[in-house]
Amino acid sequence: MTSLPATFAALSDATRFAIVERLMATGARTAGELADVAPISAPAISRHLRVLREAGVIEQRIEGPKRIYSVRPQAIRAISDWTMDHRTFWEGSLDRLARALENRELDE
Repeated sequence: MTSLPATFAALSDATRFAIVERLMATGARTAGELADVAPISAPAISRHLRVLREAGVIEQRIEGPKRIYSVRPQAIRAISDWTMDHRTFWEGSLDRLARALENRELDE
C-alpha cells in the first residue's frame, strides 16, 4: 500500500522527482542509466533510489548483477486519485463563490 505522505515526502526532493520523471518517460532503468539526472555521485543516486523504494514510489527487480528500477503504477494512481478528489472540492467551491458573487451583484 502506498502512503501519500511518504510519497509526497520522497518526491519533494528535486533529484528524486527527476528520477521518477525519467523512469516515467523512459521506462525501467538501472541506477547507472539514471546517473545523469543530477550532478551527484553514484552512491548518492543509490541513496535517492532507496528513499523512493522505501516510500513505495518505485520498485526494484534484480536481473543477474543489475538492479533495475521502475515506477510503481499504484503510487502514481494514488497521487492522481488524491488530486482528483481535491480538484472536485475546489471546483465546487469556486462554483459556489461565482454564484455568490453573481447574487451579490444582482442585489446591488
